[in-house]
Amino acid sequence: MKKNYSNLIIIPLVALLCLTTLLTPSASACAACSCTLNSDWESQGYSTTHGFKLDLDYMFLDQTQLRSGTRKISPSDVPVGQELEGYTHNNIVTLGLSYVFNADWGVALLLPYIVRDHATFGEDHHEYDTSSTSSIGDISLIARYQGFIPSHHLGVQLGIKLPTGSFTKTFRSGAPLDRGLQPGSGTTDLIAGIYYFDDLGKDWNWFAQATVQTAFNYRSDYKPGTAENLDAGIRYSHFKRVIPQLQINTRTSSRDQGGEADTENSGGTVINLSPGVTVEVTDKIASFVFVQIPVYQNLNGYQLAPKWSLTAGIRVSF
Repeated sequence: MKKNYSNLIIIPLVALLCLTTLLTPSASACAACSCTLNSDWESQGYSTTHGFKLDLDYMFLDQTQLRSGTRKISPSDVPVGQELEGYTHNNIVTLGLSYVFNADWGVALLLPYIVRDHATFGEDHHEYDTSSTSSIGDISLIARYQGFIPSHHLGVQLGIKLPTGSFTKTFRSGAPLDRGLQPGSGTTDLIAGIYYFDDLGKDWNWFAQATVQTAFNYRSDYKPGTAENLDAGIRYSHFKRVIPQLQINTRTSSRDQGGEADTENSGGTVINLSPGVTVEVTDKIASFVFVQIPVYQNLNGYQLAPKWSLTAGIRVSF
């Protein structure tokens, strides 16, 4: 039967216009401090079998480059009175447990554990202070439905992020740690998304996904900015068990709000190019590794950004 390729254009365009995150483990609206990689296997059409899935993902994100707007800056470019950040080292492990009921319905639980080291020179650029946090972040619970069309290639996601992570960590001096650097935001957030995947011909397939995450409320005079992620990827499956993939990931975040927010130095737009590979170790075990390289950054105020980041993971199906 002849394939209707018009859907390859019409449906993803509608999807991308309906919503402009990846469901990320960090709730901060800092555009440069969250992973943008799409590692959601079901939304890519990579894993569609029913039953339980256990995922363990690791992200390394090293923010050492000062940026303002679209340019790299030096510490001397940051005026006195604006906080001068030194570095932020992020190591995030996310445990995911999902269950696919049938071809239409599925649900996933995401539990991040965040290890973050941060240093700042303060607003006077002399009072050096550091922090080191290691704790559980905010848990997310997400449901999906993809029974709109017979192929089950079009799906939606709806979920909630719960305020399980601490937002009261401090610097070594005892001063409160910036809310955007806390393991949790303290807020309850809505997560919504839409995605589409399909074949491009023999050995090639692709996906597109758009997600949004927005807080319902303020908590202790803080509300993280709304974040929108737009992802697209292409995969080559000729080698069967070793599958190269290339993604482009865009994240746009509005500024944090509230008296405890660093409103001027939060939010912006980041576009990453993400090459990687997925390896099917056995019929029940698969792993992946991706490197993310920023190709465009437009950050509000003065922020630390990574030169690159690494994400790796493993999935076990039961």
